[in-house]
Amino acid sequence: MTSLLQTVKTKFLEAIRSVNPPARWKILVVDEHSQQLLSTVLKQFDVLEENVTLIEAITSYREPQPSMDAVYLLMPTSQNVDRIIRDFSGGRQQYAAAHLFFIDGLPEPLFEKLTSSPAEPYLKALQELYINFWALEAQAFSTKRPAMFFNAFAPPRSDAAFQNARAQLEEELRFTSKMLVNVCVTLNEYPYIRYYLPSHHQPLGPLKPHATTRAPPPPEGSGRWRTQLARGQEARSFESAESDYVAKMLAFMVQQGLDEYKRANPDFPKDAGRGRSTLLITDRTMDTMAPFLHEFTYQAMATDLLPIENGAKYLYKFQTAAGTFEDKTAVLSDTDNVWTEIRHMHMREAIDKLMADFNQFMQDNAGFKGEGAANLNDMKDMLANLPQFQEQREKFSLHLTMAQECMDIFERAKLPAIATVEQNCATGLTAEGKTPKHLVEEMVPLLDSRDVQNLNKVRIIALYIQHRDGVPDEDRRRLYQHARLSLPDQDAVNALVHLGLRISRGPTDKDTKKRLKQKQSTEEEYELSRYKPLLRTVLEDHVGNKLDPTLFPYVRDQPSLSAAPSLKATPSTGATSLRSAKPSWHRAAKPGASQEAKQRVLVFVAGGMTYSEMREAYLLSKSLNKDIIIGSTHTLTPRDFVDDLKVLEIGGVGSRALPNGIGEGRGPRAFQDFYDEVYYTRDAPPPQPAAPAPQARAQPGRSSRPSPIQSFASGNSVQTSASTPVEEKKKKKRGLFHF
Repeated sequence: MTSLLQTVKTKFLEAIRSVNPPARWKILVVDEHSQQLLSTVLKQFDVLEENVTLIEAITSYREPQPSMDAVYLLMPTSQNVDRIIRDFSGGRQQYAAAHLFFIDGLPEPLFEKLTSSPAEPYLKALQELYINFWALEAQAFSTKRPAMFFNAFAPPRSDAAFQNARAQLEEELRFTSKMLVNVCVTLNEYPYIRYYLPSHHQPLGPLKPHATTRAPPPPEGSGRWRTQLARGQEARSFESAESDYVAKMLAFMVQQGLDEYKRANPDFPKDAGRGRSTLLITDRTMDTMAPFLHEFTYQAMATDLLPIENGAKYLYKFQTAAGTFEDKTAVLSDTDNVWTEIRHMHMREAIDKLMADFNQFMQDNAGFKGEGAANLNDMKDMLANLPQFQEQREKFSLHLTMAQECMDIFERAKLPAIATVEQNCATGLTAEGKTPKHLVEEMVPLLDSRDVQNLNKVRIIALYIQHRDGVPDEDRRRLYQHARLSLPDQDAVNALVHLGLRISRGPTDKDTKKRLKQKQSTEEEYELSRYKPLLRTVLEDHVGNKLDPTLFPYVRDQPSLSAAPSLKATPSTGATSLRSAKPSWHRAAKPGASQEAKQRVLVFVAGGMTYSEMREAYLLSKSLNKDIIIGSTHTLTPRDFVDDLKVLEIGGVGSRALPNGIGEGRGPRAFQDFYDEVYYTRDAPPPQPAAPAPQARAQPGRSSRPSPIQSFASGNSVQTSASTPVEEKKKKKRGLFHF
């Protein structure tokens, strides 16, 4: 499949290459957000190679360059439109011409403001790129809006706060829907849309039925009034808000956004030779087991156990050719072929492949004679003798260090015993396929142990309470006492109630009836990796046309049964231990398999996605013969999830995503005002009068270029560049420009 990263990169490059001024060289003007998006797919060198001589921040003071054309790559904010107009107003001509490329769709009022301004004669082109999302990996993206978790699930702190909290959530959902439209447009997809509609709990957070947000009652004496009277007050209040679930609201907003785009672009989507895709929208409450579990595939395990910043940056000790050790920061990305090959493998398999690839590399490139590396320590010793293969040596050294550290923690932190309890709770079965009868006896020694981190104790207790569908308050108090949990740790477990879970259970309470449950695995699996995220079940059932339409209804139209693909059955095998067998889900596709464009399935998880869910998107793409792309408001590790739960009750105060918590709100406002606030950047102050610094002149010659200067007020360097699909039609009225 085509990488999402590559698709975005291509659109960036097409935009820059489409501007070819007579003087050859051009200037690139960016804002803070567009510059960050650029850096995810292109390096500064790549941008400068496209005849870009100068990269400037629109917020900084810029010397006029009236002889050169400029490519503006900006967010469509009111601020940026004003800045463009200011560049060509009041007798000022910043550049010879302006070629405008907006990262997102430009609202009509801002378009009209541009075309009626003094800048209009200088505007030579305008295109909307629709690439306003973060491509994380080949098949994963993010909106980078972690505050959504608190907006959606934090209980309003007072009756008066309900309406404001709901208004803030609706703004956040509208913003997220706009980004999902960007994803669909970039992928040339006009998908069917399905959404998660739970039946075992009421709407949550600010969507919870409440007097200030509840719809007015039906007229007294009407049929609906009599029905509600017979059902009782609780049923009536639930019915009045039964449609107010996060996933449903978001799904309808995305449908509206796509419909609006299609009306303005009738040829969307262009025929790509693949079946119509489906967008599945769900939220974090669908699977509250996955974020707590210890995972033992390489990426998921490493991001859980190691201090990896934002899932990508890792600081480690690197041995130089001189034998000394120095700190080195590695970036885990799709450009690292070692990383992409092993990140979804079980750690045992990943280590085996790492050593096999290393030994093969030694034989092919270093003329090595001998038995090769038999373990990680052998690899470490041999790496010191490869000074001439710096790049590959650094990659092997990085993953050797990460794998070794993970396995050390695995043994030191008692993870085999912890993970056994976790898996028994999450699956409801032992490794032998029987109902676990001694969970408490297995748990208590771990909770009592001072060698077990409190974070892991919280994870065990949270999984146990979910397994039991709630426990008596006294039992929960005793669990906390055994574990010696701090009050914030207890708050994390107690906050599960805000995700629709029952944590307190009385003697007469019946089991909660959930329609979505993990199916018994038919695969060969590791004992400590038996639980598969519920997202896997949803995707398999959707592709197999078995997904309950009341659990995942369609927003509008749906595919005919004849068009629905079927799911291939997989052979059934037994469970094995962590250290042994190889799971069947990692088998490669058979040679000679069809390479035609595959139908896509898009998945979006509001409130955070786990690395295990990201892994399933890749693995199921192979087994189901689909291109599955997963996205979320943010990626989360178990530590992130627990930290957010600790402050969910108080609206996120003290969290990384929302340090000041959810505000009281400002009442209704135009969406553009919210959008402008999200991307607000302050203009740099004008420079102090000073003697001009001497500037180097480019030497004359056939390929000479002016000196590449960056004038970012922040001092950050640009790492990437932007592009846009030339085939996209302009929005209505766009013919006013002198193209």
